[in-house]
Amino acid sequence: MAEQFIGRLSEFENGSRQIVKVGATEIGVFRHEDEFFAYSNYCLHQGGPACEGLMIAKVEEMLREDKTSVGLYFSETDLNFVCPWHGYEYDMKTGECISDRKLKLKRFEVVQKGDDVYVIA
Repeated sequence: MAEQFIGRLSEFENGSRQIVKVGATEIGVFRHEDEFFAYSNYCLHQGGPACEGLMIAKVEEMLREDKTSVGLYFSETDLNFVCPWHGYEYDMKTGECISDRKLKLKRFEVVQKGDDVYVIA
C-alpha cells in the first residue's frame, strides 16, 4: 500500500466528504470533528456508492432504569452516512453497517503531513 495525495487540509472542512479514486478503487473521505475517516465507496448490499448519500446524526434511545423508553433523539456527536441506493446506513467512526454490525466497509488510513492529506491504499 502506498500514500496517495488527496488534497490540502483547507479543502476538507469539518462535516465534508470527498470521493477520491486511487487506481481502480473509489474511496469516500470524511472529515468529522477534526478527524478523517476513509472507506471503500462500495456498498456491502449491492455495490452502490456507499459514501455518497446523506450524512445524518445517529438516532439514539434514552431508557429509564426499568428499560422502558423515554424516547428517541438525535446524537450531537455521532454521525452516520447512508448509501443512496437502498438506504444501508454506516457508522462514520467504524464503517460498520448499523443494521448488522458484522458487515463493515473496508477502511483506509488517512495521514496528514503539514497541510497535505494522504490516503494509504
